[in-house]
This record gives sequence, structure tokens and C-alpha cells, in this order.
Amino acid sequence: MIDGKSLDLEGFIRVARFGEIVGIQPESMLETTLARSFVEEKAAGDAPIYGINTGFGKLSDVRIGKQDVALLQKNLLMSHACGVGNPLSVEAVRGMMLLRVNALIKGHSGVRPETVLKLVEMLNALVTPVVYEKGSLGASGDLAPLSQMCLPLIGLGEVIVGGIRLPAAQGMRQEGVKPLLGLEAKEGLSLINGTQAMTSIGALALYDALRIARQADLAVALTYEALGGITAAFDPRVHALRGQHGQMDAARRILGNLAGSTYVTKPGERRIQDAYSLRCSPQVHGASLGAFRYIRGIVEAEMNAVTDNPIVFPDTDEAVSAGNFHGQPLALAFDYLGIAAAELANISERRIERLVNPQLSEGLPPFLAAHSGVNSGFMIVQYSAAALVSENKVLAHPASVDSIPSSANQEDHVSMGTIAARKALEIVGNVRKVIAMETMTACQAIDLRAPAELGTYTKKAYAAVRKRIPVVTCDVVMYPLLETADGMLKSEEYEREVYGGEPCDE
Repeated sequence: MIDGKSLDLEGFIRVARFGEIVGIQPESMLETTLARSFVEEKAAGDAPIYGINTGFGKLSDVRIGKQDVALLQKNLLMSHACGVGNPLSVEAVRGMMLLRVNALIKGHSGVRPETVLKLVEMLNALVTPVVYEKGSLGASGDLAPLSQMCLPLIGLGEVIVGGIRLPAAQGMRQEGVKPLLGLEAKEGLSLINGTQAMTSIGALALYDALRIARQADLAVALTYEALGGITAAFDPRVHALRGQHGQMDAARRILGNLAGSTYVTKPGERRIQDAYSLRCSPQVHGASLGAFRYIRGIVEAEMNAVTDNPIVFPDTDEAVSAGNFHGQPLALAFDYLGIAAAELANISERRIERLVNPQLSEGLPPFLAAHSGVNSGFMIVQYSAAALVSENKVLAHPASVDSIPSSANQEDHVSMGTIAARKALEIVGNVRKVIAMETMTACQAIDLRAPAELGTYTKKAYAAVRKRIPVVTCDVVMYPLLETADGMLKSEEYEREVYGGEPCDE
């Protein structure tokens, strides 16, 4: 049940990714009705109000006759549906639909209740518009993607039904969903003027980044066991003295993963101290975790925000033109998300190198091959991790520092927030692959050590890996194993096997 003010990241994921049914709180529909009455009253009058009886952008000074108000909204959707590139994922588009509904029901947009309910009906019927990934500047909202998302409301565009791409009218008819007969005053503008594409894409990236942060803490624990790492570096007193909460939590999580392990060591047993990629893992992982938590606050605020223009205030009889559609808060946050996620892979790749390099691994065979030379073992796993890390460095260049004027210079500063969100999602996918490689490589190294006792949670992680991926005793085709490892981390089953039902940010 959504109400325009209490949607959170987990609720968003349940609908966008897992298809949970959506309902609207009745009081929110009342707010929607009141805002609609306000718009209808203004549309019947003669006073110019942007988007109701005027053109858009640089055309805001062009008055629209009452007879053309409905056509104006249809034309807006058709002309603004200029997305290009590959289609967004179904989960990203479902997230866009959910977020747009959640914004519209706050009662400051002025769409008809039946228009909102049609979007909900499509969501619940698993009818997903085809939306292309590129074409948004991230100010004036996500105009191109949201236009494409809303075309099926009036029977235009395309939809995905049961994994099949169909013309919207055909796909909706197949699922028993009737398109609206048309749009009325302000509805087209209210549907497309917002930040829901960037918010949806970025929220998916953020949710997965929070999960990967915990998976990275588990991966470094396995690597600690494989290399006989010194757990004194996780002493909670050390981290309390710094006072960085993400760092303290990362150290606690890593130490908890290793509870009871006899693979790990104390200072002086093998060496006095470990390399930075081991010893400083709480500081690096914790910095990323702190960033993700900060970004979560930005994203959840945006999930419950009114981001269109003009914003109507029925109680004071006003329609105010402003700039809530500008994606700058999210653009900065998603650039930060990409940078913070990339660092998890940067340090993970260095640990993979320590596992496979005989000059660093202290007794493990070269490249973790039992008979190295004729066998190359895990040599190229590190290559692939290095390639992903290098690619992430390019992708982590911020999008938010760029702007380009549009609409005849009326819209002369834009956020590029949707590009930032897409880049962050790409980075997060690469990071997961690197963490999967470390997890798989550490388990291989553990099997080449003398048997000992694994930690409380590393034991479960090792069992989950070995359930899917065998020990590599001689060279095999590696890419299926890498795909399996990545799929394991992508699936939430891995976390359930290791941690049960604990939330990912614990």
C-alpha cells in the first residue's frame, strides 16, 4: 500500500524486482481528486497556467485554446518519446511506474484518479512499457523515458508481457487492460515531468550495492582464511577510536564472519602485519558502506517527492512553476554511488592478486594450480578482475559535472542524473563480478591449505560455493564457473544460505 510519503528501498524492490501487488491508500486518492478538481477549474478559465493552457519549455508563451487542451497532452507524450538505445530492464521500468504513481497521489500534480489507477492496473497485470535507456538530460525531468513509459496508457508504444515485446494495444488487450480514451488537461505533463527514471535505476543500483558491501565483507573473510590473515586489525577498540560508523560496522561484520576460525592468525605467528588490501579492508569497505547509507537517504526522500511542474496547491488556489524536476541531488548521489562501489572492486582485485601470486601468497601454488606450468589455474581470473576494475575507473568519471542547454536555452542547466544512475548500475554489476571472483578464488585457495576450522559464516559461504562450483584440480573452461559465481551473488539465495533472513545492512 503506497501513500506518497512512506515508500522505502525495500518496498520499492518488492514491487520493481519481485512483482508485489500495489494498492493505494484511500486518503491519498482523495488528495488526488482534490488536485484534479483544481486543474479542471483552471482549465475552464482564461488565466494562462503553464502546461495547462500553454506550450512547453521555450513554447511556454504560446497560448493553447480550450478545444486543443487534450490534444496538447497527447502530442506531448508522442513528441517527447525520443528515447534511444537498448530497452531498460523490466524491473527498472516497473520501478519508474511505481515511483510516478507515488508522486502523483500526493495531490500536487492534478491528474485524474483513473489515470493513476490505470498505471497501477498495468503494474499489477505485469504489463511493462518498453522504455529505451538513453535520451534524458535529467532536468525538466526524465522526459524521454517517462514519455515512452506513459504511451501505453493511451494505447501507443510497446509493452512487455510474459517476456514478449508487443504493440501496446495488443499486449494490454491480451491481459485485459483497457487503455485510457485519452488524456486531459495537464495530465501528459504531470506524467512525464519528474525524476522517476533516474531514481528507479539508481535505487536498483543502490540496493544491490548494499548487498554487495556485505558480500565483500564475506569475501575478504574467506581471503583472510586463505592467507592466514591477522584479525587484530578488526579489534573494535581500534575502529571506535576513529568513530567512522561504516568502518566500525565493516570491521564488526568481517570479524563476525571469522568467529571460530582457526585459519586466521595473530601478530608474529606468520608476520607482524598484513598488506593494506587485508588490514585496511574495514576502512575501505566501511567508507563505501557509509556512502551507500548516505545515498539511501537521498533516494528515499526522492521516492516520496513531488517532482513535476507546475506544482498545484489547491488549498491556496495556486499553481507554482519551479524546478523540482531538476535531478541534481540524485546526479551527485549516483556519481558518489558509482565511485564508492568501484572502490570495493579495486581492493578486491588486489586481494585476488595476493591469492594467485606465489610471491605474495605464502605457500600457495602459483595461480592456485596444483600442477602449475601445464596448468594456468586462476591466472586469468585476476586478469578479468583487473579489466573490470579498469573499466569502472572510466565509468566512475562523474556525469553531474556536465551540462548542456536545451529547449532554445530556456532549459540552460541540466543534471545528467539519469546518465549517472545508469553508470552506477553498470559499475555495481562489474563490482559484483569481481567480488564473485574473489569469493571463488579464496575458496580454491582454502582447499589448497592444510585443513582447519572455518569461521561461523565463512563455513556457510564456502559450502554455498562448493555446492555450485567444484575445486579446480586441473585446467577447465573457466567462464561458466565465473558466471555461476556471479549468478550466486546476484541471487538472494546465497545470502539466505549464509545469513538467513538478516537484512543486508546489518
